[in-house]
Amino acid sequence: MDVLRPQVERSLGEFVERRLPAGGDAAFAPLRAAADALLSGGKRLRPAFCYWGWRGAGGTDVPEIFTAAASLELLQASALVHDDVMDKSDLRRGMPAAHRRFESMHEQSRWQGSAQQFGEGAAILLGNLLLIWSGEMWRTSGLPPASLEAAQPVHDHMRTELMCGQYLDLLEQANGENTFESALRVALYKSGKYSVEQPLRLGLVLAGEKRAPWMDDLCTGYGTRVGIAFQLRDDILGVFGDPAQTGKPAGDDLREGKRTMLVARTLAAASPGDAQTVRRLLGDPDLDESGVATLREIIAGTGALRECEDLIGDYLGEALSALDKSPVTAEARSALTELAIAATSRKT
Repeated sequence: MDVLRPQVERSLGEFVERRLPAGGDAAFAPLRAAADALLSGGKRLRPAFCYWGWRGAGGTDVPEIFTAAASLELLQASALVHDDVMDKSDLRRGMPAAHRRFESMHEQSRWQGSAQQFGEGAAILLGNLLLIWSGEMWRTSGLPPASLEAAQPVHDHMRTELMCGQYLDLLEQANGENTFESALRVALYKSGKYSVEQPLRLGLVLAGEKRAPWMDDLCTGYGTRVGIAFQLRDDILGVFGDPAQTGKPAGDDLREGKRTMLVARTLAAASPGDAQTVRRLLGDPDLDESGVATLREIIAGTGALRECEDLIGDYLGEALSALDKSPVTAEARSALTELAIAATSRKT
């Protein structure tokens, strides 16, 4: 990861620099600034899983793989912009979310019309732009055309799963089903698969690995399980996380009413009175610290927090077992082990 991060950031910087001019038409400057802010942070997990899939199948260090892997950060940034609009989030990585940034620009400039509508519209366009850039960066990475052609179906499928996952998330909030199984389905499509399984598969296929049984076993046995555990950890951080670590106010997922696996476990185990309290407070945008504390107490008291922590450990153990059975290179096995632990045991 120490080697990967600067290479990914260099590739991103060089690519974006050629797309929107830093000078020239000043009208584009806020768009560029918002893109730069989004791309300045993050764990770079998706490029890392892609890169180590490549290395695990025998690929060597070439600049082109860093560029192809870095394109996944543009896809992630696109998803974050749209996700924040849908969730009406105020912050992202400790900074104003893109739609809030544009909304503030409208207000400060005293422009006509609705500042909120302008902010959301501009953010949607920024998200679309980042999505376009991710595809362009992928296609122009410089990897052999045969490699890109072989991996393109995986790339297309990954993006389709992400968009379908975003829709499932909206559906989950609207219909209020909120079972663990329905929340797990959202987590898989919206985050788990495109965060771990598909980037890993992309790297393997780019390196020339055919669809061997061991590859599917690794991508599902390791990738899917790490992806689920990753989302479970995110669920916990969304309620109990330190704002200095998460970049969001404490309990923000509760204000946004996210129907997570943690919430589903809580409702399934809660007394009728506690379940009623959870349903009443969850999704209240004005939820104060006292309300957050009440929900935290119920979540911990039902055993849902402990159960989700145990599930993370179980999924991680199963993932590492699947990794040990795969024929990837020793260096890749070590790196993928570290990545799985880092992705699922982030500090709260």
